[in-house]
Amino acid sequence: MKFEITTLDGAEAGSVELDEAIFGLEPRADLLQRCVRWQLAKRQAGTHQTKQRGEIARTTKKLYKQKGTGNARHGAASAPQFRGGARAHGPVTRSHAHDLPKKVRALALRHALSAKVKSAELIVMDDARLDEGKTKALKERFGKLALSNALIIGGAELDQNFARAARNLPQIDVLPVQGINVYDILRREKLVLTRAAVDALEARFK
Repeated sequence: MKFEITTLDGAEAGSVELDEAIFGLEPRADLLQRCVRWQLAKRQAGTHQTKQRGEIARTTKKLYKQKGTGNARHGAASAPQFRGGARAHGPVTRSHAHDLPKKVRALALRHALSAKVKSAELIVMDDARLDEGKTKALKERFGKLALSNALIIGGAELDQNFARAARNLPQIDVLPVQGINVYDILRREKLVLTRAAVDALEARFK
């Protein structure tokens, strides 16, 4: 698949041949949903917790004698029905992560890339570099490319000036190619890949 390359200033910079096995698939919503669900569950903190009976600092002395008072039988003030007592069946600290096969994750990434190509939301850029890390200058260049909501994937190492300038722009994310993932691809309108990122992705899926 032949795809045009553009520069950061919006000029043409030749073309690149995209691998059909990575960028030319028919997107499957079920794979994308499974991968996004796996990512969000994995990063969920799971630190919510209520105190169990053993964690309540209250007396364990019997409140009153067993019989003869006409009241229900109680043995400790930490019982859930008392004010200041424990929470019955409350949440505990746990991991929300679940397994997803590595092959399914890799396939979902290819389908996410193909989805951007099919919806004409992919831009291939020759390089993502700036002479100085000025947000105003980068915003003007993004205006030429009509980029206001985008994920930009660079090579193995990001240009620090470019990353610093993009850091102050809302709805613009910049990641090295190692950090590319399905959720970030789908949450932004445009996907921008540098030539180095395309080469790295094709080498990764060989």
